[in-house]
Amino acid sequence: MNKFRTALAGVLLGATALAAPAQADVKIGLIGGISGPIAAMAPAMVDSARLAIQQVNDNGGILDGQTLEAVIGDSACNPQNGTDAATKAVNIEGVIGIVGPHCSGAVLAAANSVTIPAGVTVITPSGTSPEITGLDDKDTVFRTVPSDDYQGRALARTVLERGTTKVAVAYLNNDYGKGLADSFRAEFEAGGGEIAGFAAHEGEKASYRSNLAELASGGADTLVIFDYGDGSGLTMLRQALENGFFTNFIGGDGMKSDAPIKELGAENLTTFLASAPVGEASEALEMFNTAFSEAGGDPAAIFTTTSYDAAFLMALAIEKAGGDKAKVAAALREVSNGEGEPIRPGEWAKAKELIAAGTAIDYKGAAGDHNFNEAGDVPGTYALFKVSGDAFEAISDMK
Repeated sequence: MNKFRTALAGVLLGATALAAPAQADVKIGLIGGISGPIAAMAPAMVDSARLAIQQVNDNGGILDGQTLEAVIGDSACNPQNGTDAATKAVNIEGVIGIVGPHCSGAVLAAANSVTIPAGVTVITPSGTSPEITGLDDKDTVFRTVPSDDYQGRALARTVLERGTTKVAVAYLNNDYGKGLADSFRAEFEAGGGEIAGFAAHEGEKASYRSNLAELASGGADTLVIFDYGDGSGLTMLRQALENGFFTNFIGGDGMKSDAPIKELGAENLTTFLASAPVGEASEALEMFNTAFSEAGGDPAAIFTTTSYDAAFLMALAIEKAGGDKAKVAAALREVSNGEGEPIRPGEWAKAKELIAAGTAIDYKGAAGDHNFNEAGDVPGTYALFKVSGDAFEAISDMK
């Protein structure tokens, strides 16, 4: 168990050490889906964000040598918990910015209820719903992961290019599932594909057999599942396999989880594919991969690059803003806009020196160049993955 995982385990066990370590000066919130449907994904995401924070503290600290502290909150991947975690982080802990929440519904709820009114900048590494783009957020909500409008359309084009022209679509009835399903459907049908079944389902039910039977009645042999592989998506996949409703399965990034492999076995997932955002090959990505591996992390785990980048960008913005909460959002755009001296993962001392000198910097992230558009969104690069042994292996790029 690495030192970041040990710290996270303390949170899961209710330890209070992370909530109030001694002599911490500048606080940022890390609000993740520690419990709930993405619980298996969250540890690596939190670990990678904590790596960025440690690099800041090990290389001069933030502002006048102060310590950057992570305040962990659990959104449980739902709106109410996300709001509660954000409320505590902002009103009790006094964070200057928030990395997270991890899930779209939690992002939307926390932003509307807490962070936008408080003027606190949010960078989500995995909130992918297109609804986030339309937030009236006073330019305070950003993300280092692309909108599902990009992913859904890229996946639809890739499926068609692979020769599959008829599918059924099952999606979780939340902001994440609906946004991904709608964009996939629009692009798939525009490309000449047929949607033989298209239905929402509620999470955490014991059985989805009736849902699956209805979806299968349209005659498609491929089921596209937009859900979470740690939750109801796993149940749906298991029951589809057990009852032979479909032959082939395709998931979005929420399904790219270790849980289906561990629970169902790789031998039963030979026809299962999943899409996910990936970092473009770059020196920045190599630097992150090396650092995270040395810290005991798995760089291939989903959303680790975007989580690291979100935390490092937040630190850069706070440094640029001089610790003024009201200036963090504007500073975030200044440190990642394609102009200035390149700053790569881990190069905190260099960035700090340049900011102090008034020199423009441009963060080159592990997940790519985060040149935010007017809505705080970024473009993305995706890959399609298959199950290989006890992990996922990229088999093609998605464009």
